[in-house]
Amino acid sequence: MRAIADHIDESMAEWKMKPLSIEGLSSSQWVVIDLADVVVHIFRRDVREHYALEKLWGDAKRLTIPEQPVKLLPAPSQPKKRVIRRASKGR
Repeated sequence: MRAIADHIDESMAEWKMKPLSIEGLSSSQWVVIDLADVVVHIFRRDVREHYALEKLWGDAKRLTIPEQPVKLLPAPSQPKKRVIRRASKGR
């Protein structure tokens, strides 16, 4: 679970996004990563089945996650900074 959480954290860092908080790494049963607009829950299978969070949002649209990893878009490149130098009046 730590490896999954670390991967998500590293992937978000490429996008210059830092989680507001990461909780549960020490227990390794349920990790929560708060990314402001998205909250990631990483469960052990038995813990996920016990809490069944999807029942809280029974009317929410269900999405199927593909078995193959999704290729993410590359992180946005940083715009190049332009340096403009002005000649001093004495020259």
